[in-house]
Amino acid sequence: MRRALIRNLLPLIFCALPPLAAGLIAAALPPAARDFYLDHITPLDALIMILGLSLFVAQTLLSWQALRWRGRGFDERPDGWLSNLAQAAEWFPLLGLIGTVAGILQTFSQVKEATPPGKIIQLYAPAITATGSGLLMALINILPTWVVLVGRDMIRALGGTNLPPADDGLGANKPAREAAAARR
Repeated sequence: MRRALIRNLLPLIFCALPPLAAGLIAAALPPAARDFYLDHITPLDALIMILGLSLFVAQTLLSWQALRWRGRGFDERPDGWLSNLAQAAEWFPLLGLIGTVAGILQTFSQVKEATPPGKIIQLYAPAITATGSGLLMALINILPTWVVLVGRDMIRALGGTNLPPADDGLGANKPAREAAAARR
C-alpha cells in the first residue's frame, strides 16, 4: 500500500510544485512593481508570456508522465522532450533582452533636450517589462525538468527500489542501466 501511494501520489505532488512556485514568485513581487508591470505590458511581453506559459504547461504534463511508475521503472518516453523543452527556456532571457534593447532605442529616439524625467521613465517602461517577462519565463521553465530529476530519486528512495537512476535524456545514466540489465 505504501509503495503504491508513493508511486501514484508523489508524482502529482511533484508536478504541483512548479505551478505553486510560479504563483509564489508572482505573489512575492512588490505590489507596486507588479501593478507597474501589468500597466505597461507590450505585445512583445504578451508573446514572451504566451510562449513561456505554453512551454510551461507542456513541460508540466510531460513531467507528470515521466514520474509515473510503469512496471519496474519510470516512464522514460518523455525524457527527450523534457530535455529539449528545458533547453528552449534559455531563449526567454534573450527575447527579454531584445525587448530591453528595443525599449532603450525607443527612449533614445524620442528624448529631446527638454524632455521631462517622467516622460523618459514612461518611454523606458517597455525595456523593463520585457526584461522581467523573459526572466520570469526562464525561471519557471527550468522547474519541471528539475522536478523530474529530484522526484524520481525521491520516489525510488521512498518506494524502496534498487533500480538504477533513470536516463536523464542525455545518456548520462545509460551505462548504469545497461549494467543492471546485464545482471538480470
